[in-house]
Formats: sequence, C-alpha cells, structure tokens
Amino acid sequence: MTLDVIGAGPGRTATFSMKFALEHIGFGPCYHMSEVFRGATRNIELWQDVADGNPDWDAIFDGYRSTTDFPASIYWRELAEYYPQSKVVLTVRNADTWFDSVNETIMSPRMLASLKGSPLMRMFEGTYLRDFGDGKINDRAFMTDWYERHNQAVIDTIPAERLLVFHPREGWEPLCDFLGVSVPDEPFPKVNSRDELGSASDEQGGLPSDPLILEGFAGTYIEDLRSKAFG
Repeated sequence: MTLDVIGAGPGRTATFSMKFALEHIGFGPCYHMSEVFRGATRNIELWQDVADGNPDWDAIFDGYRSTTDFPASIYWRELAEYYPQSKVVLTVRNADTWFDSVNETIMSPRMLASLKGSPLMRMFEGTYLRDFGDGKINDRAFMTDWYERHNQAVIDTIPAERLLVFHPREGWEPLCDFLGVSVPDEPFPKVNSRDELGSASDEQGGLPSDPLILEGFAGTYIEDLRSKAFG
C-alpha cells in the first residue's frame, strides 16, 4: 500500500476531521498524530529515526492510504517526492486563531511539561517542534509568520493540479472532486476542537508519557471522537 493523499496542514487545522473524512470516502486508514500514539511502542522509535535523518517512510505508513496532522505534515516535501503519485491537501485557517489554538492545546506549557524527559518529547523536539526553539512557541509574531510561510511554501512547491487548499467548512464537494470520488450523504465530519485532545488528557494534566499507557489512551479517544464526527 502507498500513500494516496498527503495532508500538509499543520496540527490544529481540522486535521482530525480530515482524518475521519478521508477514511469515510475510501482513503483510510489515515495516519494522524493520534496513530503515532496508538502504536507508540513502535512508532516513537520510527519517528525518532526520522528526526535523526534516517526515515523509513514505508515502515511508518505501512497499511495507511493517507496522512494528516503533525508530525507527518512537517515532512510534506519529502513525502510528496517519495510518493510522486499522491495528491496533497493543505488544510488552512486564520493564522492568529491557529496560534491561539496550538498554544491552548498541543503546544501549551501544560501539555509539553507533562512529557518532559520522555522518549515521546524527544521525538517531538526532533520533528514537529524542531522549528520552535525556546520562547518561540509563545511568540505570536514568530508563530503566525511560520504558519503563513509553511502554507506558502506548499502552494509554491506543489503543482496546482496536485494540490487542494482546503478549509473543512467548504464541505465535501471540493475534496471529493479533487480526489475523484462521490460526495457522501452524511455531513462533513466535525470534531470539536477541545475534544481533539480528549477529556482524559485534561483530567490527568497532559498526555501519558509511558508509551503503553499512551497506546490505550489514544485508542479510546480516537474511537470516541469517531463516534461523534458525523453527528
């Protein structure tokens, strides 16, 4: 199996909704940060190899037809080259609201502090956090500039016929037309932004740092969100 769709949008650009959308229209399973967590005992090491400059994309995406979210979105350029027949979807939103969202969730001091010193945090620092040094995560000007430059680089690099710039509020039609599939009868999936981290994460003050515990946590919250996505 090879990747048919590469999601180039960073985390907090409706990437969980996109995961469920792509799976619903036949491009699943879709790889997402939650899938890193669900197979943490295997995947953390594979992504650490990526951070160390030795990626094994076939091993990472074995069994998957699409990908979205961090950390894969950071490597959109490499993946687009490695899977030359794939199409690229860039999910977008306002840069300032993206900054607010990441600072309240996946890049919040509470979330990152919960993982300090863990193998997962080391992998994060070498992949999706690699461009954000000390203090930069909380710097609105730096972060919004990074976000806009990221999006523009995708637009400038990927040929127009291979790229869809997409906001999920546009619904099924642009995505299905781009991928050549029928429009489903169901509404486009919508996952509440606060639910994306799962209530269990809030209850324990962050993500579990132990890979085995993280796997169980991730599996539960993926299926919980899936049950709500088309409601």
